[in-house]
Amino acid sequence: MTHMDSFSQAIVVIPARMASTRLPGKPLADIHGQPMIVRVLRRAEAAGIGPVLVAAADQAIADAVTAAGGRAVLTRPDLPSGSDRVFEAVEAIDPEGCYPIVVNLQGDLPCIEAEAVRAVLAPLADPAVQVATLVAVAAPHERDDPNVVKAVVALAPGRASGRALYFSRAAVPSGDGVLFHHIGIYAYRRAALARFVRLPQGILERRERLEQLRLLEHGMRIDAALVDTVPLGVDTPDDLARVRRLLADQPR
Repeated sequence: MTHMDSFSQAIVVIPARMASTRLPGKPLADIHGQPMIVRVLRRAEAAGIGPVLVAAADQAIADAVTAAGGRAVLTRPDLPSGSDRVFEAVEAIDPEGCYPIVVNLQGDLPCIEAEAVRAVLAPLADPAVQVATLVAVAAPHERDDPNVVKAVVALAPGRASGRALYFSRAAVPSGDGVLFHHIGIYAYRRAALARFVRLPQGILERRERLEQLRLLEHGMRIDAALVDTVPLGVDTPDDLARVRRLLADQPR
């Protein structure tokens, strides 16, 4: 670790693996001459909250990152989740715990704004918050879409963040309440991440297929910051085509 790195409070880690079921080789998908993982890396760098590291399950991903001037760590390919990959990478490069905050940024968000990456740190200003994440107001058509994860957040009018009470693929809360679309970026206190990856899988986590429910089942506190827009994620070939159109006129 460099002397400059040691002054940072946060490190951003982007987990990536080639074995995506719906879009194999997704991290290296070309977006106007640049692999998607490098696009995400650049967004994280632009946030300026600390050094950025790619936790790569495959050598090809690590090679693409280093060729672009980024930093990558190879992790075991058989890890069960991106969070486990993030933890293994951070422990490998920072066993002394110099970074008290670890930001886990999904590697399939090439359109995420630097401001959104910065925003995920805001809830951690409260020392009682162990994990922070992001939400945006869901669009009406997302209400019954099981691919859109909804967050139940105790967010008072005029407040920028609130306590997350549940996450679901169903439309919650019911009735006329505001529906929040959960955005897959987390800021962990280092101790919270270490505890999380050692906890057994939760009952609700298995039911909903959402690993963040493991945290809530075990009494850990997650707060969510509200941002204006949901970044377009890439899960399918159609998503990739939309991202390519969106970024066609933007500099690399």
